[in-house]
Amino acid sequence: MDKIFEQLETLLERYQELQELMSDPEVINDTKRYMAYSKEEADMRDVVAAFKHYKELKQSISDSDEILRETDDPEMEAMAKDELESSKKELDEVEHQITLLMLPKDPNDDKNIIMEIRGAAGGDEASLFAADLLTMYSKYAEKQGWNFDIIDETDTEVGGYKDVAVMITGTKVYSKLKFENGAHRVQRVPSTESQGRVHTSTATVAVMPEYDEVDIDIDPKDIRTDVYRSSGAGGQHINKTSSAVRMTHLPTGIVVAMQDQRSQQQNRQKAMQILKSRVYDYYESQNQNEYDEQRKSAVGTGDRSERIRTYNYPQNRVTDHRIGLSLNKLDRIMNGDLEEIIDALIVHDQAQKLEQIQSGEAKLF
Repeated sequence: MDKIFEQLETLLERYQELQELMSDPEVINDTKRYMAYSKEEADMRDVVAAFKHYKELKQSISDSDEILRETDDPEMEAMAKDELESSKKELDEVEHQITLLMLPKDPNDDKNIIMEIRGAAGGDEASLFAADLLTMYSKYAEKQGWNFDIIDETDTEVGGYKDVAVMITGTKVYSKLKFENGAHRVQRVPSTESQGRVHTSTATVAVMPEYDEVDIDIDPKDIRTDVYRSSGAGGQHINKTSSAVRMTHLPTGIVVAMQDQRSQQQNRQKAMQILKSRVYDYYESQNQNEYDEQRKSAVGTGDRSERIRTYNYPQNRVTDHRIGLSLNKLDRIMNGDLEEIIDALIVHDQAQKLEQIQSGEAKLF
């Protein structure tokens, strides 16, 4: 804790400096500088407020101790003891709050996401499970007040998805869904199973932060764009025009095909949006040293092949293997009640980061 509070004094000085800078007419007239200072000030605001409250509590404890040492008045002594006990209890809570606020922040936490869900092992049953996961995340997004839009999909004849991509936008989407990366396993009796045997199938989930202009700049020369006629139903309009778009990022070999929109321009825009996010995610993972440093405190590796969770229908149980959490409420979870799992993953992640700070493996704030 001493290391944290040493940094807080420096942080408080910088916060006061920022407030002075933001009231400077020269800075106010420079929109770019003002916005940069405003963001820095906003990022510090909560921890500075908590630290100021911490200092007030420390002063209150000191004052109460002094009264207890010097007073002979029983009434004053009783009041000082009550104040001392209350302040010490609150001080512990504020110390914990400050510790969490000072943990290293994931720069992507505030971003929207593109989520890709794919049916993996298990054939038709895997594609149906992918559709179930899509519904689960859709209902969770609705509960969070987020927007949930399908941007690409390849469905199957049985009503599932070979793969589906969605854009989820709202407040701190990535911070809550980043732990969903990996392989999700389902154990249940498929609708096609005549003898009632339980089968095991998997679907994979990938979560990528939404592309941001400051994150990556793709040279147009590095993109090959092919246009072709959309397949499947679409009517006369689709049959007469080449509205589908396939974009290939030549340096990485990443390919995005988009045909869900009726116009080629709409498909181009959505394909580019997904391509940029995939390329961004690719380069993040290629910078291995930085990537490992960012990921080692996360829950699990985030690898798409890592089995992270099992959904056991016969026992109405969901188990997250990374933190050893089992909940006998699969029906509610599949209906979008993911809060308990996600909150537990966040707390576990915070505990790991705190452990790394205390051992000197990670830096604060």
